[in-house]
Amino acid sequence: MKNTLKILGLITIIMVSSLLIFATKSVPHAKENKKTDTDTNTSETYQIRALKIPTNLEFAKERVPIEKADIKERIDRELLVNTYWQSNGLLLFKRAHKYFPIIEPILEKNGIPDDFKYLAVIESGLQNVTSPAGAKGFWQIMKSTAKENGLEVNNNVDERYHLEKATQVACDYLNAAKERFGNWTMAAAAYNAGNAGISRRINAQKVDNYYDLLLVSETSRYLPRIVAVKEILSNPNKYGFIFDKEDLYALEATKTIKVDTAITDIAVFSKGLGINYKILKTHNPWLRENKLNNKSRKLYEIKIPTEL
Repeated sequence: MKNTLKILGLITIIMVSSLLIFATKSVPHAKENKKTDTDTNTSETYQIRALKIPTNLEFAKERVPIEKADIKERIDRELLVNTYWQSNGLLLFKRAHKYFPIIEPILEKNGIPDDFKYLAVIESGLQNVTSPAGAKGFWQIMKSTAKENGLEVNNNVDERYHLEKATQVACDYLNAAKERFGNWTMAAAAYNAGNAGISRRINAQKVDNYYDLLLVSETSRYLPRIVAVKEILSNPNKYGFIFDKEDLYALEATKTIKVDTAITDIAVFSKGLGINYKILKTHNPWLRENKLNNKSRKLYEIKIPTEL
């Protein structure tokens, strides 16, 4: 019996050794398993190409000096980020088609170059967002700035969310900044850093050109980002964005009703107009609660869909 067990043990050892030798020969070593040029983890048609920076870039008819190495790199960065963040880029095309027709005529009426509509794009993505600092709406207006320029801002009504009124405030600010600093590029930078902030840096650094100023990262990227978004949204096919007109968002036709009294329940008020609470608040995001206090009997204009 013992001899039989010894023999079986030897046979088992031999079989295990043979399997180990076979396994070792069958599995390539790590250094032999390196990728070849034909291996890929993406579609064979997927490519990420370096972008050629246009030589004729400008903002508000003011030339971008891309012959300066740092400016070229900053523009390149923003073109890359906004070209290859494809989902966000496509959403910008869709929203621009919806909201630019509201913004453009207000800019024109106030003598603001059309390129400033791209400032709204980079500020908010054309959405009613709130920044960590408390700026709100498409134009990211601070509470103090809004009140100084005649907008109503409280828990009940916040007209920073009123696109037409907020665009007018942005125009007033930009015109004043242009008057102060002498050109539109500096006016745009001041929209980000503030008039006082830009003035301090001009005085400290003894230059008066945005592209010569050493600025904090956010303001340093500000104009290149606007220029990059303008370039991409103006040339969709050039940057690989393919869509049909029907893919874009469209603004629903509305009519205006005037109200100079309080509304105790906006949901009930909406029902009386033949719509619901969501529809009324969607068209009037400046209404912040389910009521309109209106103790001063101010005249408000409320938008509702034309076709009910």
